[in-house]
Amino acid sequence: MKVPADLALTLAAAVDAGSLDAATRRLHVTQSAVSQRLATLERLTGHVLLVRSRPVRATPAGENVIRYARQVAHLDEALAAELGAGGGANALALAVNADSLATWILAPLATAATEHGVLLHLHREDEGHTTALLANGTVAAAVTTVATPVPGCTVTPLGVLTYRAVAAPAFARRWFPDGPTDATLTAAPVLDFDARDTIQSRYLESRGIDPFAPPRHYVPSSTEFARAIALGLGWALLPDVQRDGLELVELGGPEVHVTLFWQQWRTHAPALVAMADAVRAAASEALSPVATPGRA
Repeated sequence: MKVPADLALTLAAAVDAGSLDAATRRLHVTQSAVSQRLATLERLTGHVLLVRSRPVRATPAGENVIRYARQVAHLDEALAAELGAGGGANALALAVNADSLATWILAPLATAATEHGVLLHLHREDEGHTTALLANGTVAAAVTTVATPVPGCTVTPLGVLTYRAVAAPAFARRWFPDGPTDATLTAAPVLDFDARDTIQSRYLESRGIDPFAPPRHYVPSSTEFARAIALGLGWALLPDVQRDGLELVELGGPEVHVTLFWQQWRTHAPALVAMADAVRAAASEALSPVATPGRA
């Protein structure tokens, strides 16, 4: 089965625009042409690809076709840029977790983007959810905790972020005068990045404490999150690479280790290869190595 690229791109345009009518304006064709392309595409693939809701959305099979469409578009842009016919820089969309963005990954991305004339479109997302953006074709690569490759993608281990429970000295003296106990950890305010941040809850559960008991602050910016801890707003877990320059004390208890992977489309576009190489090199310096099975 060969899926014509223009039909796949029509499906992607419909989902991006939210309706068939909006897709006609984006593609500069009639609504009848959009409907006929989608009908032909569904007949070719043998699957329903689009749920005609408000807004329209792709079915699981449709997401596979949309990912293919975005890969084709990315390769077309990369080829045009290499031939000097693109009229501008090639855009590359990546999904990265907030802690990596705030610490180690931005410098290698900036260097690679500058050297290869790439416009970066960064999507900040929780490391456990970045692969959803990869699966639906929104991004070409992602930093993730998911070791199983998304269909059509490769996966490479990057390293381990080690998180430790910390607090400002004054906060620790006030809330933990005799050290953190079950009672004081239940009462002391804790910081979460957002509703998807489970690291503090994992720490509490490992100590046998109800993770829903403590009062919570939410600070959805990695840099400001670390600063809020240093200002005494609450305690939380920070990766070692984010503690430089902050006056913090460790609360002890179990460390939380988060293994990061790089997943990307299975293409050989030069810009994407350069980004992957730069990220892997930076990760080897900033992160702890991933343990090899069978070795101490």
